[in-house]
Amino acid sequence: MELPANTAPTTAGRVRPAELALLASVFVVAACGLVYELVAGALASVLLGDSVLQFSTVIGSYLFAMGVGSWLSKLVERQLVAQFLRVELLVAVAGGLLPALLYAVHGSLPASSALPFRIALYGLVLVVGILVGLEIPLVMRILKRHFSERYALKDLVAQVLTFDYLGALAVSIAFPLLLVPHLGLVRTAVLFGLLNAAVAVWALLLFRAELRAWGRHALACAGVIALLVGAFAAADVLSRWAEDRFYGEHIVFARQSSYQRVVVTSSGAGVRLFLNGNLQFHSRDEYRYHEALVHPAMLAHGAPQRVLVLGGGDGMAVREILKHPSVERITLVELDPLMTQLFAGEPMLTRLNADALASPRLRVVNEDAWTWLDRHDEMFDVVVIDFPDPSNHAVGKLYTTSFYALVERHLAASGYVVVQSTSPLVARKSYWTVAATLEAVGLSVTPYHAHVPSFGEWGFVIASRRPFDIGAVQRRESWPSGLRFLTPQGLPALFDFPPDMARVAAEPNRLSTQSLVHTFEEEWGRVHE
Repeated sequence: MELPANTAPTTAGRVRPAELALLASVFVVAACGLVYELVAGALASVLLGDSVLQFSTVIGSYLFAMGVGSWLSKLVERQLVAQFLRVELLVAVAGGLLPALLYAVHGSLPASSALPFRIALYGLVLVVGILVGLEIPLVMRILKRHFSERYALKDLVAQVLTFDYLGALAVSIAFPLLLVPHLGLVRTAVLFGLLNAAVAVWALLLFRAELRAWGRHALACAGVIALLVGAFAAADVLSRWAEDRFYGEHIVFARQSSYQRVVVTSSGAGVRLFLNGNLQFHSRDEYRYHEALVHPAMLAHGAPQRVLVLGGGDGMAVREILKHPSVERITLVELDPLMTQLFAGEPMLTRLNADALASPRLRVVNEDAWTWLDRHDEMFDVVVIDFPDPSNHAVGKLYTTSFYALVERHLAASGYVVVQSTSPLVARKSYWTVAATLEAVGLSVTPYHAHVPSFGEWGFVIASRRPFDIGAVQRRESWPSGLRFLTPQGLPALFDFPPDMARVAAEPNRLSTQSLVHTFEEEWGRVHE
């Protein structure tokens, strides 16, 4: 094989341009390969739920496919540079368009058709993984063939793997902090597809002398780059189309934060908020949920002054708390700053929460609830816990004995904790697991439920160091005016559980096992079968 002119032997210690370019390509190739893996896992988590399961199966499948690709590389014996160039272009297309294709498949299917989407997901993961698995072995063989006088095998492997791991490190840091929040999943993948195409162009120029049919290779590179540039420009259109199909309503806001996909839809029926595809509220009946969540615990205390809200970045729970004149200070701990910024600044949404996030009685903290509680020693009369359902381990840890013990340390002697606790009808064991977990940290629990049409029967649990007295709450003169759902006369019905929602045996949810996540997924999974 004839070497390019700029790879002729030079001084022994000097790094040759072609050698440096090949090693740099290893860095880029590794970065691109990891991005496609992370994008597939993240997209599967958003659209299918249970992030641990999705990431585990996607990464396992991807690594298996890379192994297959590495094994297949031994079958490539001739025209290594041309084959490497073709692989790069294929990776650029398959990997760069992976989330766009999956969004298109997902948007074209009925909401209940998960199987075809899974087939498309794992099919694309296997294709991209096999192609990525071919890349590094081909680069190593090109390096060995062109620079055999400079490298023993052990040195070659060390050099290539060093750049490979450095590329993976760079992407693993940039992906959650920079790429996804600013570009989103579709544009992130397309950007790295363009980087793969750039490596192909580099190979085209650097090894021009030995490439056959150079013109056809150049045309292929130009075509792939044009395709990816077009995809980058159309990313918002595609995402919006897929999400419109998925949510079935006009999307007025959609953005990927560092933590979740936030989507707000609007229709004649009202406004809805979705986090990672899961409905959080519908404006037509959210008052039922938030009145039930907040007021029983507030009224049980009688005159709460300091209130802590964990989660609830939409400000709806804060709106209800502000109806109690005794409240002097509310601390809202919301992980995602996008949520509090959106619901404090968007007029359509501030009308829903009555501009609660602008209240001078409110302090907003954008931080992980566990971390914040661990670092502070402030005590509260009422703690309102309004986290999303425990559909994955990242949220599931906030439903464990370890977390509730931390909450209990911040509870005043006469204080109350209230936790939104999923549906006692659909996810009966999950609901009673939350109650058992609160009991396990020494609190007395009082379960109750309310009918919210958008969700069905929904459950809550009040926990305190003293029993909850329904009669005393009914007799309070401090009931807020203007409530649309909760009344003293109707309160006892919330604490009555019919046989199909009655208590069942359930073990506390512990951080070491997080059994609640598996129970929740199993129970809610039956609804979609």
